[in-house]
Amino acid sequence: MKLAAVLFAALAACAQPQAAPLQGQARRIVSLMPSLTEDLCAIGARSQIVGVSAYSSDIRCVRGVPQVGNAAAVDAESILRLHADAVVGIPPQGMMMEPVRRAGVRIVLLSDNTFDDIFTDIDRLGTLTGRAQQARALIARLRTRTAQLRRSESHRSRPRVFVVIQAQPIWTVGPASYISTLLALAGARNAVESLPQPYAQYSAEALLRAAPDAIVATSDSQLPSVLARPPWNSLAAVKKRRVYIVPDDAILVRPGPRYNEGLAWLIERLTSK
Repeated sequence: MKLAAVLFAALAACAQPQAAPLQGQARRIVSLMPSLTEDLCAIGARSQIVGVSAYSSDIRCVRGVPQVGNAAAVDAESILRLHADAVVGIPPQGMMMEPVRRAGVRIVLLSDNTFDDIFTDIDRLGTLTGRAQQARALIARLRTRTAQLRRSESHRSRPRVFVVIQAQPIWTVGPASYISTLLALAGARNAVESLPQPYAQYSAEALLRAAPDAIVATSDSQLPSVLARPPWNSLAAVKKRRVYIVPDDAILVRPGPRYNEGLAWLIERLTSK
């Protein structure tokens, strides 16, 4: 996930969630968030997806599906040409979807800020698509797998982990972020304890004070290119080579049905040593 998408997630966390009526099944759906796109695919609703956002381009399930927007804009004309009867997104996208709403297309806004939102969104999308049974089954499988992974943890320590979304300038995640919840589920702790925003810029001085035991970075953070320079080269985590780059950013930063892949990856690297 690019920084722009992470910043948009930060705006989502600050927005007031808006409930959306789900009466009636939608047969032609546009999804404007990758997490929701993955939810739809996971409950077997691929045939109902007629458009996606640019940030869903890495999702194999929707390859070839028309792209009708990104984090900052929606192509209302394209959505209407697709004859969509529902558009799903998150609350901050509500304003940009007003032209689509005025044209009579149902807008469904779902919050994807927290760990619990994963299951709420899957359930609501199951209702929207007429796949409530498949959604409930998916939720049960995900929760079962999470419980299995947590039992596999080695609790010799609870390392303090600093997550790098971008290395220059430094962007990280706060305690309110979904990623921080994943760290806790993995038996670790977020080294950032007082950041009020889910995602925010962080100073070099604060990073040195945080003194993390380990560092986890997204693949597009550019962290490897700066590890030999201050403040990174002064950190014990760097000196001890406890720096881990996520091979697929989606499993860490996207609160969707693949979160257990990210949890397994974190457990293997952070709590088994």
